[in-house]
Amino acid sequence: MTEGRAASSGATIAAARDLFEPPFAGLRGAIEGLPAEGLAWRPPARDANPITVLATHAMHSARWWLSFARGAERPHRDRPSEFVAQVGSAGELLSQVDALAADCRALLQDGPFDPEAMHEVPDDEPVSSGWALLHAIEHLSEHSAVAQLTRQLWDARSTEP
Repeated sequence: MTEGRAASSGATIAAARDLFEPPFAGLRGAIEGLPAEGLAWRPPARDANPITVLATHAMHSARWWLSFARGAERPHRDRPSEFVAQVGSAGELLSQVDALAADCRALLQDGPFDPEAMHEVPDDEPVSSGWALLHAIEHLSEHSAVAQLTRQLWDARSTEP
């Protein structure tokens, strides 16, 4: 990798670090202060997921795709279990989300990054490190926004007469 390209890849990782924080903060905000019932509540829409599922899936997915982006060892992931996740409290979910965020932040530290490096994805097409990095942030942002909207719907539901 040339010196200019190395500087560019460092800027890319720095940008990803910055772009990771707002959706992560949005997930935390959607979770904080919710009772267990609110964490498990599904909006009355087809295929809607509760905040617990959204947060669990979003964070496991972000960590998994960031490991591809950085060429790191893939963490164990049981994707189907993410969609049936349950917790007893907001504190329990925040603890899980914070631990996964720490793993994500570690993957977003400075170091070599080749956006064109290709990685085999189990049961899918190969992807480049650049694609995996962008997908990790995009997917986290999408689910964070849905979790925030779900929280707004929960709050509106619980205050209606």
